[in-house]
Amino acid sequence: MQPKSILIIAAVLGGISVIMGAMGAHALKAVLEPEALQSYLTGARYNMYHAIALLAIAGNTQHLDPKWIKISVIFTLIGTILFSGSIYLLSTSSISGLSNISFLGPITPLGGLLLISGWFSIIIAAIKKH
Repeated sequence: MQPKSILIIAAVLGGISVIMGAMGAHALKAVLEPEALQSYLTGARYNMYHAIALLAIAGNTQHLDPKWIKISVIFTLIGTILFSGSIYLLSTSSISGLSNISFLGPITPLGGLLLISGWFSIIIAAIKKH
């Protein structure tokens, strides 16, 4: 995976994180219960953490095995979508009108597992680089 592609993915995730964080800090602060707001902001925080991680990967491709870079980026992207996305939806369900989304509960830890896998893939990428 080329650094340019990774940078684009990182920028999209980072931009989404800023938008979602701003919504949480301003618009949602008045309408969500404190616990739901904290969950929502956790989703935004992890969204940004992983956008930054992808920026670091893009800047260090010369030190990492290309195959494992791709695996790490895919795990990180899908993990962020599942982890943060499910938290955004679950924490705003009381105001969004979405009902019967409890099936998303198990999606959050699956996203977390993919994020962890993305981090360990970076370790493998560094070890495998010749």
